Amino acid sequence: MEVRHLFLLREIAVRGTLAAVAEATHRTPSAVSQQLRTAERELGVKLVEPVSRGLRLTAEGLLLAESADEVGRVLAEVEARLESRLGQAGGEVSIGTLPSAGEALLPHLIMRLRGSAITVDVRDFDLAEEAFASETLDHDLVIAHSLSGDVPSGAAQLVCRVLAREPLDVALPAGHPLASKETLVPGDLVGTTWIAVPRGFPFDSVLLAVEAVIGEHLTRRMRLVDNRLVESMVAVGEGLALLPRFTTRPHPGTVLRPLSGVNAERSIVALARPDHYARRAVRTVADLLADVGAELMLPSRTA
Repeated sequence: MEVRHLFLLREIAVRGTLAAVAEATHRTPSAVSQQLRTAERELGVKLVEPVSRGLRLTAEGLLLAESADEVGRVLAEVEARLESRLGQAGGEVSIGTLPSAGEALLPHLIMRLRGSAITVDVRDFDLAEEAFASETLDHDLVIAHSLSGDVPSGAAQLVCRVLAREPLDVALPAGHPLASKETLVPGDLVGTTWIAVPRGFPFDSVLLAVEAVIGEHLTRRMRLVDNRLVESMVAVGEGLALLPRFTTRPHPGTVLRPLSGVNAERSIVALARPDHYARRAVRTVADLLADVGAELMLPSRTA
């Protein structure tokens, strides 16, 4: 049994199709199919079966796919013990991050890593909450967020570390009637228009909760993902918006107000597959990110 075959089955289980596995691993579909056939021949069992227009893992294939994290974790722990004998943790740690959380955390992380043997490679993306978990196949750590709890949807089988809890504030034009209030509650928002996020993105759950309290629909004027663009739309009076407190620098002509009466706080978390997290360098980076997050939550930073 080859470890690479276990990892291939894990890829198929998460990504769903051979074409998706091929694209993610920079191979041709025929090369992936050939590796799968080799695995079936060497193991002596069928690992996939046709379903609809694609493939799914057999019971035996699923058993092996679920073992990939465990086997990878053991190998990574052996490597970590070797690193401990040789000295400080080192190597590259790949990080995929939500842009707004990355902006708050990563500059401080980079400064703390200077002089160490660890380097980081960073890619940013903004996704629906349940999509962050699959990115852990391609990154050692994924910085994600959730408003439904400390474990984002779909991440129950992953290592999940809470890095920070960040309030979401209401951004509104300085001349808006609600700007005179120090704190907003759902009842204040009756009849308001919003620059919202796409459906399925965590921030949208706040507006849904407000609607449940006030018993009426809030108008979404636009659905955008870039916070800087959102701020500019608020500044010209296109609507109100929810923005993260740690990194929002109000656009001229806008103000931020806290929202109470519904959950308007997100958990910023680091997600990792157990085999990735077993690497000493990955754990070191996660520890440093948690330290940065704790500092962001100090009263002087969140007031």
